[in-house]
Amino acid sequence: VFLFPEYFTHFKQILKYILTNQIFYSMAEGIFDCFTEWTPGAEAVFLTGDFNSWEKESHPLTQKEYGKWELYLSPKVDKSKLKVPNTLRYHLTEEEWIDIWPFLYLTFLLSRPQFQHPRPPRPRSLHIYEAHAGISSPEEKIAAYKNFTRDVLPHIKDLVYNCVQLMAIMEHAYSSFDYQVTNFFAASSHFGTPDDLKYLVDAAHSMDIKVLLDVVHSHASSNTEDGLNYFDGMDSCFFHEGSRGNHSLWGSQHMNYSSWEVVQFLLSNLHWWKEEYHFDGFRFDAVTSVLYQYHGIVFGMHVDEDTLVYLCWPISTSSTHNDVSGMPGLCRTIEEGGLGFDYCLTMAVPDKWIQVIYVKKCITYQNIVRQCLNGCWLHMLKSLHLSLYTNMSTLITMMPVIDRGIHLHKLIRLLTHSLGGEGYLNFMGNEFGHPEGLDFPRKGNTESYYYAHHQLNFVDVENLRYRQLYAIWLAGWLAGGQAAVTTLNQADKVIMSERANLLFIFNFHPCNIYINYRVAVEHAGEYPFTSDLQKNST
Repeated sequence: VFLFPEYFTHFKQILKYILTNQIFYSMAEGIFDCFTEWTPGAEAVFLTGDFNSWEKESHPLTQKEYGKWELYLSPKVDKSKLKVPNTLRYHLTEEEWIDIWPFLYLTFLLSRPQFQHPRPPRPRSLHIYEAHAGISSPEEKIAAYKNFTRDVLPHIKDLVYNCVQLMAIMEHAYSSFDYQVTNFFAASSHFGTPDDLKYLVDAAHSMDIKVLLDVVHSHASSNTEDGLNYFDGMDSCFFHEGSRGNHSLWGSQHMNYSSWEVVQFLLSNLHWWKEEYHFDGFRFDAVTSVLYQYHGIVFGMHVDEDTLVYLCWPISTSSTHNDVSGMPGLCRTIEEGGLGFDYCLTMAVPDKWIQVIYVKKCITYQNIVRQCLNGCWLHMLKSLHLSLYTNMSTLITMMPVIDRGIHLHKLIRLLTHSLGGEGYLNFMGNEFGHPEGLDFPRKGNTESYYYAHHQLNFVDVENLRYRQLYAIWLAGWLAGGQAAVTTLNQADKVIMSERANLLFIFNFHPCNIYINYRVAVEHAGEYPFTSDLQKNST
């Protein structure tokens, strides 16, 4: 995760020349306009549109060095600038032509509403609510930014989270859940207008909630009609050529960080999201896949040094990453030999909980890490089985499977939170034990909208036990340093730790209740006892 400080100066210097690969800019106070394009694989480039009555070859661009092309346009009679062109026509070979429609231009024509609220100050520790706007409605439909602003943001504030991490914001191929980006400079049209997203961010800031963008700079969609792939007729324009540029498991293309033009494109993209939409930081996705030349599928000494250099650039932002290879130093400062990330999302923790609950044959170990579990609906479904659908009402007698499942859910969340690092992440629905998975309509679920609904309304129904799960709150001890585990009794199933002048004692034994149980503490004395954490915990 990267969080922005008060300054962002070196990005502004980069942006003086290039904001994207395609940009109109005015010169000499509107006397003429210049259109620039970077297409190193093209043999000829022509600009066509309404301004030249769609003459295909009347306005050729002049080839410059390093794959750049330029065209100076005369002003209109009234001295106003020309409108954005309708299409580019690339001459790739003697036989091959490509028409490129201006999907990358649209964002420059949008209105720029004024943000009413400043960015919240950097918190001492992050409580992150990870969410997908498109599946944030209790209805079986694709929800909108407006739904999220109206219905989910107050819920996040009520739970005292200080940060929301938004998935699937960058425009992406439908049903790819956001990891197949087709347009890096556009907010996804699946969920509303750009102004709707800006209003969402501004509303979050009014609640002192920081907003992180789930940014996908590791790879991009392999589409050729609406993506960057074969943008100039070659597979090496933005990406590594050949097998190195293709992720065989994901079917996507990997960026070529050794290209200065690609690095400019990506850095300007980060700046654009920060300036245009007021995002406070980034969560970099799939870092493992770009740290290594074999995309993390096969581990070895084949570190991609160009990737390391690129990841050092955005250090003036706040950032998290989700590397699962264990590469050391990613969250250390550049002066210390690290990459400068603020936080690491340790994804092994939720995987370990799933292994334990599903009783797989595995070797467990004790590990103090930085991330919470997410996707806890798996745990609820495994623990409560079909009773999850039939016995969660308070109007019927509490069944042992429901009672134990609810308490196990609370124990898992609290243990993960108390033994974790400096931040905590919760995926939407986990805070109240969402009964089913959340997913976008895709081929894997027969394009169904059934899982595209976040049933937050369950916590408002007084006779449903989901309110009991929602009521527990995870207090603010994350800024109090790492926890110290003082008791780890495998036979008794007891874990005890200390953190921020608090004692945490967990009894995971399925049968035994202990009285006068002796545990070691750093400071002798009396400790007030509480078995529930309420929202006013400190």
